[in-house]
Amino acid sequence: MQKLTDCACSKRKSMVSARSVNISLASIICVTLVLCSSVLSFSRLPASAQKPQDFGLPQLHKINSATLQPSYSCRPQEEFQRGYQRTALFLSKYSRDMNSPELLFDGACRGPDVFQSPGDGGDTMNLIEDMGEIALESVTAQAVFQTRDAHFESHAKVHLNHTYAVLVNEFGMRGLFVFTVVEHTPNQRVDLKYAAKEYQIVSGHIESSPGFAWGKGNL
Repeated sequence: MQKLTDCACSKRKSMVSARSVNISLASIICVTLVLCSSVLSFSRLPASAQKPQDFGLPQLHKINSATLQPSYSCRPQEEFQRGYQRTALFLSKYSRDMNSPELLFDGACRGPDVFQSPGDGGDTMNLIEDMGEIALESVTAQAVFQTRDAHFESHAKVHLNHTYAVLVNEFGMRGLFVFTVVEHTPNQRVDLKYAAKEYQIVSGHIESSPGFAWGKGNL
């Protein structure tokens, strides 16, 4: 009787031991599958999700040149289907990719030319200010808001040698830049010098051009 009892106990222990081994193997297999699944999922992510996106932000306080031509509304009908082309200024790679220019040279044929910041839809609240004949090199972010009779509007008439300030406030973008009209041929062409004073891309976290300073001029 004692031998039968010992034998039963031995079998029970063997079964428990085997079950424990099976459970351990199952756990290892599950963990391995989870790890493999995570690696495969990451490998399927687009390249932009695996590394920081290149927003192509502008360098602050640096004077650049641009030519916009012709005025947006004074073009042959077929050109409207090609988008902004050279009628608009894009400060960053991001705004170009979004087809959301920070400045547009516009004006009907034989009518007055204007500047506006069209943005990218109904949530755009971009504004422009004509600061008059002020040297671009001396314009600071602080000066934009301290100019006598400062007045921001949705658009501003094109005037030779005038300096303008543009506030960019729309989905995903926030900034301030200034520019001066160097040459102007009505409806045909406008040559500019411009400098970004503040520029941010809001995409989950904020990407900003470094170096913002209220009192810094432009070189």
